[in-house]
Amino acid sequence: MTFLLSSTRTSVDFELKARNVSLRAPVMGDYAAWAELRADSRRELEPYEPAWTRDELSRTTFRHRLKHYSRENAQDTGYAFFIFDALGHNLMGAITLSTVRRGVAQTASVGYWMGTPQSGRGRMTEALCLLAPFAFRTLHLHRLEAGCVPDNRGSIRVLEKCGFRNEGMARHYLRIKGQWQDHLLFARLSDDPNPEASA
Repeated sequence: MTFLLSSTRTSVDFELKARNVSLRAPVMGDYAAWAELRADSRRELEPYEPAWTRDELSRTTFRHRLKHYSRENAQDTGYAFFIFDALGHNLMGAITLSTVRRGVAQTASVGYWMGTPQSGRGRMTEALCLLAPFAFRTLHLHRLEAGCVPDNRGSIRVLEKCGFRNEGMARHYLRIKGQWQDHLLFARLSDDPNPEASA
């Protein structure tokens, strides 16, 4: 596992590497691969995401997304990564730290999606297990939170394998596919046992 960071705290020019995946901030040059992967994976992604807009996959929407990511990064309120293979060539999905809360909380929310071609191969587990130590050691967060709808068994397995614990149900927690839906809430603390260490 390798962390490659630039010298400036707010720069998005960093990369995280593990055996089978690498994480880096998205850039405009990723648009075509992103749009194609999202389009090809739409059937599997839509049940677990906010309702897609008519221009969801447009170049303009992608550009706005990057500006939002850059602004969050500069303000230390969010960090977005695209998930690639170990060589950084093939886009597989994305993972984000959002709603970073400092002060007495030192908490962030984790969100992620994996394209259909790589689904079920353990790549998201590896990506999340790579992101966690970055969040704890580099960003000095104390707690990571994640929510998923109860029937998303794949997401639940990923969280459990990465040391997240089920903390209960939140009623009508997020608006998914146009409807408020209950979510199971998971969390991992900086001092929880590291599942990677015992593997």
